[in-house]
Amino acid sequence: SDSGSDSGSEDSSLSDSELQEAFSRGVLKPGLNVVLEERPKRRNDANGLKQRLSEFKQQLAWVERLDVTSGQVVDPVSQSASNKDAVDPENDFQREMSFYRQAQAAVLEALPRLRKLQVPTRRPDDYFAEMAKSDQQMQKIRQKLKSKQEAMERSEKAKQLRAMRKYGKKVQTEILQRRQKEKKNMLNAVKKYQKGLSDKLDFLDEEQTSSQGNKKGSANQRIKKGPNAKRRYKNQKFGFGGKKKGSKWNTKESFNDVSSFRSKVAHNKGPGKSGKGGKKALNKRPGKRARQKMKSRAR
Repeated sequence: SDSGSDSGSEDSSLSDSELQEAFSRGVLKPGLNVVLEERPKRRNDANGLKQRLSEFKQQLAWVERLDVTSGQVVDPVSQSASNKDAVDPENDFQREMSFYRQAQAAVLEALPRLRKLQVPTRRPDDYFAEMAKSDQQMQKIRQKLKSKQEAMERSEKAKQLRAMRKYGKKVQTEILQRRQKEKKNMLNAVKKYQKGLSDKLDFLDEEQTSSQGNKKGSANQRIKKGPNAKRRYKNQKFGFGGKKKGSKWNTKESFNDVSSFRSKVAHNKGPGKSGKGGKKALNKRPGKRARQKMKSRAR
């Protein structure tokens, strides 16, 4: 350790002495950095570059190189040349579109030349290339895509059902509101008619027309011309309205007309009154005076 420290101190002392000698000779200048008087000029050796290019350049046919140099590309939208001044390099969209148009112009220039050289540019119909993925992996992908599609179809169907249910509920609500409004209007018209404020019975016609309008949709409930058989029978039996009070009172003519009187029917002597029917007739409850006489006799 002692020898190592001695050698290190000797090296450091020698280096210091050498630095002092260099400083005394004026080789070293004060300061840590060396200040250059002027920057070195870069050389543009065009001749040397051309010479190097000619050394490794190979004289090959164009079909081996497939290099295309396109000129100014015109923007089909603005009909202006997409040169260096027109394209903003800071704008990503303009820059990428200029690259795209330049590549498209190069393809359009190269395809006719390839056809002229009878070089095929399309894949043949019987082209066979082994897939990068196995059939099992592709089957899994197919199943995954199928499950996603089925889920989307179910979701779309549920959405349509919800929309239809919502529309049906809206229509039902509108129908109920219309019926309530019609009922309210009819009740108001009836009250006005009862109070004598109105002498019109138009609300009855409106009710009939509304009920007929509701039956138009069904084929079994078609509107028929004239009253049906049930209505005709009731009209024949009960009449067509008018005075009803006292309509069954006897008149002088009806009192004297006894042509429809049947004594057998009147005194329970007609056919079919014996047996079960006769027993019912015999068990008929006596009248009030007969019951009073029976009570007086029992006393």
